[in-house]
Amino acid sequence: MNEHTLSMRLERVATHVPQGARLADIGSDHGYLPVALMLRERIEYAVAGEVASPPHAAAQRNVRKQGLESRIAVRLADGLAAIVPEDRITAVSLCGMGGETLCEILEAGRARLAGVERLVLQPNGAEPQVRQWLMSNGYRIVAEEVLREHRFDYEIIVAEPGHAAYSPQQLYFGPLLMRDHGQAFHVKWQRMLGQKKQTLANFAQARVAVPPAKVADFEQQVDWITRLLAERPHLED
Repeated sequence: MNEHTLSMRLERVATHVPQGARLADIGSDHGYLPVALMLRERIEYAVAGEVASPPHAAAQRNVRKQGLESRIAVRLADGLAAIVPEDRITAVSLCGMGGETLCEILEAGRARLAGVERLVLQPNGAEPQVRQWLMSNGYRIVAEEVLREHRFDYEIIVAEPGHAAYSPQQLYFGPLLMRDHGQAFHVKWQRMLGQKKQTLANFAQARVAVPPAKVADFEQQVDWITRLLAERPHLED
């Protein structure tokens, strides 16, 4: 992966960044996403924010290499603190971090999201918590997808300001994914079903009793997954 050729995951993220956006890519690592989008003339301006010095320096090098210093600001900052009002940011991307961390960044920087028209999120796990944060903070989910790359399943969640009310199952699977789920979604949840059943079997054999509430939670998840997969019985693994 480089500033010209993105990973499959980041290519899919890129498709959800609106044409002409002013993008803040938080946790930008090497700055590959904003640099690629700028080279493709997809965005007007970008901030590449990074909290750690080595990836911040790498992003600076990549931006400088492409002669984009006037169009991409690379900043060493914690989360959304990388954004200043003068940036007039319209889209924010947060990718490749744990879902809990992603929610913490959004919560800590809520005031800096004023004027932002789209959030493009790719959490590594804890997707239900991310959807819960969005619903609780005045965002509706407008696009979702699942993809598998290098033996990992990734979900992309795209949200815009607006009212939404999601059920517990919709928060768990994704409101759009559970309605239109396809091959990648089906394969992911077949795999997850096996893992959840194995966990329940391990609970039953544990030397120390597992709290009943935890057992009930896993049983609920197994039931939800089984029912949802039964709606598309003819999809092949």
